[in-house]
Amino acid sequence: MASQTDLHARFGGVVPEVAARAHVQRLLPVIDEALQQAGVTIRDIGAVAVHHSPGLVGALLVGVSAAKALALALGVPLLAVNHVEGHIFACRLAAERDIFPCVGLVVSGGHTSLFHCRNAVSFERLGSTRDDAAGEAFDKVAAILGLGFPGGPAVDREAANGNPRAYQFPRSLLDDGLDFSFSGLKTAVLYAVRGRDVAKPTEPPIGQKRADLAASFQRAVVDVLIEKCRRALRRTGLKRLAVGGGVAANRSLRSALSELAATEKAELFIPPMALCTDNAAMAAQAVELWRLGRFATLDLDAEPARA
Repeated sequence: MASQTDLHARFGGVVPEVAARAHVQRLLPVIDEALQQAGVTIRDIGAVAVHHSPGLVGALLVGVSAAKALALALGVPLLAVNHVEGHIFACRLAAERDIFPCVGLVVSGGHTSLFHCRNAVSFERLGSTRDDAAGEAFDKVAAILGLGFPGGPAVDREAANGNPRAYQFPRSLLDDGLDFSFSGLKTAVLYAVRGRDVAKPTEPPIGQKRADLAASFQRAVVDVLIEKCRRALRRTGLKRLAVGGGVAANRSLRSALSELAATEKAELFIPPMALCTDNAAMAAQAVELWRLGRFATLDLDAEPARA
């Protein structure tokens, strides 16, 4: 496997061009390693699956181009998996049983969306972020607080020693809808740290103040996510909630989701930490596509904006 976390850490976030170049450099070595670990050769492959949407277009194009080339050269079917839907399918993978139909929440660096998941390959979007995704807000707030990258785990650790009621940050619930907005919350943290003159150079807070800021910010994010999930469960009448994406590894969110499930008498599905972040295991959804005969053609393209 390969990770780009260290590569992007010095920039405080993912740089699209750097990510795409790293994909090119590491793709073939990762394929070779996967084949060795599985104890098979490339001629044993019966199909090729690839995440083609959504995401950074450069990185997606690298994967899609390689997958199409492999499928053509080997004469095997091509399967196109949606990255966001794959996060929800990680719940099915971990549960080792059917979890559908359910409400699905994907909360990650690039996406914060709610779905009515009718089955493993049929997702109806109920709501999504209008600006920053929750994970993106975590990264930006981590930078404001001087906590480094990736921001999610850093804020989670810092918040463990803070008071979540120390700062009254806004909760953007957007009336009674199911969309999300975290840009205002991020700005509120910026003002709390730098005052209204945000352009003025300011040293990041330290000690208890930083812990309190992290905890208060995190609590605001969790409150919004929980309320939106509650609304989605009640509106759909479903009693299953599946949550995926990097932010699903957040300890405060996992605890709050368990409380929500108990209150709503719903069944909660969250993958183990290792399956919350982006990883090839999400392509297990391709098995369902295979069973249904939903094969992609060789004119498959990257779809960066499709969720």
